[in-house]
Amino acid sequence: MSDPLILIPARLGATRLPNKPLADICGEPMIVHVWRRAIEAGLGPVVVCTDAPAVMEAVEAVGGLAVLTRPDHPSGSDRLAEALAIIDPEGRHDVVVNLQGDLPTIDPGIVASAVTPLADKAVDIATLCAAITREEERTESSVVKLVGSPLSPTRLRALYFTRATAPWGEGPLYHHIGLYAYRRRALERFVALSPSPLETREKLEQLRALEAGMRIDAILVDDVPLGVDTPHDLDRARAVMAARRLN
Repeated sequence: MSDPLILIPARLGATRLPNKPLADICGEPMIVHVWRRAIEAGLGPVVVCTDAPAVMEAVEAVGGLAVLTRPDHPSGSDRLAEALAIIDPEGRHDVVVNLQGDLPTIDPGIVASAVTPLADKAVDIATLCAAITREEERTESSVVKLVGSPLSPTRLRALYFTRATAPWGEGPLYHHIGLYAYRRRALERFVALSPSPLETREKLEQLRALEAGMRIDAILVDDVPLGVDTPHDLDRARAVMAARRLN
């Protein structure tokens, strides 16, 4: 874990919120806010990976780094792999953090905490989760649940990810947060794999890694960061950032 790199995939063609990375939040594009949170995490270099010159220009306008990638990638992980080959063909960076480009209010501290399980050489991929506190989220299929075995009060080994309500019985349920820290060789192996049966059934890409025998550990954090997928989410993000500026 000697030299992490944060990559932020940002695709312009979102259907529910067109031009999402460029949506204005308090005078700056959303992708710039995400880039700033990544810089504040203090892990290492930050690069935005996009299919749109306009996104690249927005990042470069504030002094950030961005690379153009193909527009036809089936997933953000594939976009990361292409960007990594462009940015670091020598393989200097051994840890790659995938920070989604629609998390403008994310706490930089939890971005930094995501890499800590990789100190254990048995772990291939690290991620985040939070305890579900709202009753409706326990059964909501859009809320992905992490089923894991506790290793400490703040860390679990992931056994499964599902849209169903799981596990059964008394005890907490965990909301999976889609931020990943990969060992470089794990990312390269992952994108070389074909989609797996459970991945296809649940529509959850991370199941491909588990089905291939890769180990994923998760750090438990206090709450789920606000993801911006709809106009309502965008309004909430604007309100949060405006409040922060007042404070």
